[in-house]
Parts: sequence; structure tokens; C-alpha cells
Amino acid sequence: MANNQQMDLLKQGPQAWNAWRAEQTEVSVDLSGAALRGLDLEGADLSGADLKDADLRGANLSGANLKGAHLEGSNLFKVLIDGADLKEADLRGVQFLQCPQLVTARNWQSAYRDQDLACGAAIPNR
Repeated sequence: MANNQQMDLLKQGPQAWNAWRAEQTEVSVDLSGAALRGLDLEGADLSGADLKDADLRGANLSGANLKGAHLEGSNLFKVLIDGADLKEADLRGVQFLQCPQLVTARNWQSAYRDQDLACGAAIPNR
């Protein structure tokens, strides 16, 4: 279950969120199951965040740091991920993500993903 304080802070925008993340380097981010639909999270530092089953429909994650993030089961319908860093992110079971979207992100080849998101690259073992 998502941490309500973290959700409220994230809804203030990427600038406030990134400032908090820079100060709270040891805090784990729990946004699992969070309702983040339509948020502008461009450039947000969501590295290592638990976003399992989050509702990210229509969110802007362009340029976001999603390194090592757990997105299993998340709804990514019409999400923008252009230039987002997906290094070793877990995308298994995500909903509504297509290869044309995925390949606009950076390091997508190292993300853990289902066969339908192979997009011409080998899927790493976890």
C-alpha cells in the first residue's frame, strides 16, 4: 500500500519530489497501488521506487529516473516515457505498454519484461 505522505509530496511536482529525494537518500519509496493518473512527473527521480500496480494512465514520465523501479502490474495506458531511464526496471506484467513507447526510453533493453515487450532485444534474466 502506498505511503500517503510520499504520494502527497509527489503530487506537488518533480521539483519538490527531487529535492526531497536528494535529502532522503536512505528512505524507500512505496507508491504501490498509487493513483498517479495524469500526473506530470517529467524528470522525477523514481529510482528504486515500488510502483507495483500503480495507476499511471496518462502520466508524463519523460526523462524520469526509473532505474531499478518496480512497475509490475502498473497501468501505463498512454504514459509518456520518452527519455526515461529504465535501467534494470521491472516491467513484468505492466498493462498497456507497447514497443513503440518502450523504445523511446533509455536503457530499456536492460529492463526485466515479458516476451511481448522483447521489442527485438534479449530479455535479461532476473
